[in-house]
Amino acid sequence: MPSQQSAESATSAPPLSDLRVLELGNIVAGPFASSILADLGAEVVKVERPGTGDVIRSSGEEGQAIFAALNRNKRSVALDLKSEDGLESFYSLIEKADVFIENLGRGTPERLGIGYEDLRELNSELVYLSIKGFQTGPYGDRAGMDVVAEAMSGLMSVTGEPGRPPVRVGTSIADMGAALYGVMGVFLALRDRDRTGEGQRVDGTLFESAAHWMSYWITYADLSGHAPEPLGASHPSWGLYDVFETADGWFFVGVTTDRHWPAFCEATGLTDLEDDPRFATAADRRDNQDALYEVVQQEFRSRSRDALLDALNDANVPAAPVNDATDLLDDPGLEAANLLARFTPPGEDATETQTVLAPVIGERFGPSQYRSPPGVGEHTDEVLAEYGDSTEQPPGPQD
Repeated sequence: MPSQQSAESATSAPPLSDLRVLELGNIVAGPFASSILADLGAEVVKVERPGTGDVIRSSGEEGQAIFAALNRNKRSVALDLKSEDGLESFYSLIEKADVFIENLGRGTPERLGIGYEDLRELNSELVYLSIKGFQTGPYGDRAGMDVVAEAMSGLMSVTGEPGRPPVRVGTSIADMGAALYGVMGVFLALRDRDRTGEGQRVDGTLFESAAHWMSYWITYADLSGHAPEPLGASHPSWGLYDVFETADGWFFVGVTTDRHWPAFCEATGLTDLEDDPRFATAADRRDNQDALYEVVQQEFRSRSRDALLDALNDANVPAAPVNDATDLLDDPGLEAANLLARFTPPGEDATETQTVLAPVIGERFGPSQYRSPPGVGEHTDEVLAEYGDSTEQPPGPQD
């Protein structure tokens, strides 16, 4: 499949083309972290359980989509790490790796003999990214998962509509946050290795990542003495900042500056609102937020969404359609940025599909799609020969 790098980056090798990464991950967090590195050219080998592989492979249609989207650009090696031969083969891969990524349960790597202290004895330059639910401490032994982190961090408390039960974000945001912070740590550890020649352990954790994203609300709670309520699509700092229903769909508009307000009124034809004393200043609009929303919503319900969006975009007022996932297929903005990855998932009847590449773009580099997601153990013989190990692997389960 041809590279999807930008023209500027196509003339040079991918930025991570000299990096060897092993990933022993399941579901989202570990695979998402290694997918970022893979999109930027790293050679990523996914180590999977013989037979079944990553547990998300067998989790229904949604699970198959998750696997396909997060495991492009990787090769798969099937190893039974509870067998002596499987563990020895894994060690042979570690000896030549730069980065190892795992998101197994707390204590599982150590029981398998692949904890950080085990692997640093084999490769002192190894950067070891461990993704867990929590940092060590009072929560360290708890089972971690995305919704646990969203709940404990307060993220769920501000998500959803006032007066209704808390809800999770509609994607695995805490898993992905831990992966992003973990990859940031990997880059810093590699930079440190350039100076010292030594690798190190890096932690990526779900709870602390989500808590960091709640940082300004935590500060607000401390200063004000009370917690923020669920926000819906609005924000208390602005008087007109919300989602509106039109005759043919939903859209968002955000009036956040003194320039936006008159531009909004003129673009939408609601010029009488400029003369309404309830909405004269930003403070007035905040104080009368509910009344302003009601007036604007009543007007927009019979209007064309596309016409409103065109007018607001022409006036440089922040506005956007509320898209669903199908609207992102073949999206012209993602296409123009060279961020749409097209590939074929595993399976005999699979057809070409799409996802979005890691949006890490520089003047001389960018992400690319170059390898479809692998079948379980599809590259075992190839990778073991390449890394210098020829031990044959018997089939068998791996807990």
